[in-house]
Amino acid sequence: MLLVEAGAAEGPEMMGVPSAWPSLMGSAADWGYVTVPQPGMDDLVLPYPRGKGLGGSSSINAMAFLRGHRAGYDGWARHGAAGWGYEDLLPYFKRSERAVGRDPAYRGTEGPMRVSPPADVHPMAPAYFAAAVEVGHPVSVDLNGKDAEGVSWLEMNIVDGARQSAADGYLRPVLTRPNLTVVPNASVSRLSLSAGRCTGIEYSVGGHSHSAGADREVILSAGTFGSAHLLMLSGIGPADHLREFDIDVVADLAGVGGNLQDHPLAGVTYAATRPVPSGPNNHSDVVAMLRSRPDLSVPDVELLFLTIAYHPPTLVGPVHGYTIGFSLMRPYSRGSVRLASSDPATAPLIHPNFLGDERDLSTMVTALEMAREVGETRALAEWRDRECLPGPVVRDGDTLRAYVRQVTGPYHHAVGTCRIGEDPLGVVDAELRVHGVSGLRVVDASVMPQIIGANTHATVLAIAERAASILTG
Repeated sequence: MLLVEAGAAEGPEMMGVPSAWPSLMGSAADWGYVTVPQPGMDDLVLPYPRGKGLGGSSSINAMAFLRGHRAGYDGWARHGAAGWGYEDLLPYFKRSERAVGRDPAYRGTEGPMRVSPPADVHPMAPAYFAAAVEVGHPVSVDLNGKDAEGVSWLEMNIVDGARQSAADGYLRPVLTRPNLTVVPNASVSRLSLSAGRCTGIEYSVGGHSHSAGADREVILSAGTFGSAHLLMLSGIGPADHLREFDIDVVADLAGVGGNLQDHPLAGVTYAATRPVPSGPNNHSDVVAMLRSRPDLSVPDVELLFLTIAYHPPTLVGPVHGYTIGFSLMRPYSRGSVRLASSDPATAPLIHPNFLGDERDLSTMVTALEMAREVGETRALAEWRDRECLPGPVVRDGDTLRAYVRQVTGPYHHAVGTCRIGEDPLGVVDAELRVHGVSGLRVVDASVMPQIIGANTHATVLAIAERAASILTG
């Protein structure tokens, strides 16, 4: 078995430090993608970090481990992804994790990924938790268990004070296997295809070209941007788009690169009454999954209680501050990944279309008001000096909408560009095989038909576990 990785075998030293995750954006462990100008955000161009190294984005993310409401997965099954409903995936969620002390009906106890709420909480965390309860939000003992709604202690992949990436949990313990070869710092340029079959890959290391043949199958796990990009470079994708770059069409799959989704993320930032310590974890020990309207059946908003001032660098925040983040879990907006060139070294055009659907903007304004409500509670009075962003003068509908457009960015949960489906826009079947090409599967976040109502890492692991089960029969 050959594993080809574009990044280094070992990342920056700070990769293992939970509180250092913001510093990994723009580092050597980040692909350094940016979006095209976003029409829904006054044509802002946004950085779009993606992990480059063993473990992918699990090596640079904020280590949150959440599944989201079961309704998201059942929606997959209803819309053509047979066998991918919540009950279908539950055994694979459980197989991936070691969640000690949780309900075994929902949680795993023997998996490689050690997940738990924080053992040592930040000094602000109890006040955050109390603030959410003060405004009437319910408490969930385990958001990954029976009750996926409410405020809860955030489960994380932090083990003995250090990040645990997917590579730490799955790959590094077996690197000595004689049937496994890992090639780091290797850039894949395209898939090798012959007579409708994927026969291997072409890649380069240190400027030298190589090829590798596949006796059985090629498993493409380059992420939501990279997998769609490589398929199109190899002649698998929307035929008219490929012909624009003189790429021979092997399989005309209109859905490749479409259906891009992410959770838009913004925040309300406060000046603190005193310096806020960094804390032992990932700057967020508390999270809430909530409904923006009482008539909804499932949560559609996440509040993320951050102990740092988290806002775009174009805005001036406080010297000492904190942010209540808010994110839309069920966005309507859909974007795309498209080729900018037939040169594999040229990054694709990434258009997440944030706030492209007016319903998303409206719900984000509601979520801002929900974050403000928590931020103004008695429970946070000892920490709160004043609201800095957007500031007390931003109160009416137009100014609130303008602020949301200005401050929203990616939550780094991109999914959907190679989605499961048997309809004309489906890219892979229920066993993750690429339509029209034998010997090729896609196994990563790109296969999700719709984004789930939570951070995506736990779901990607479940997809990988189910794929392993399919491959081994």
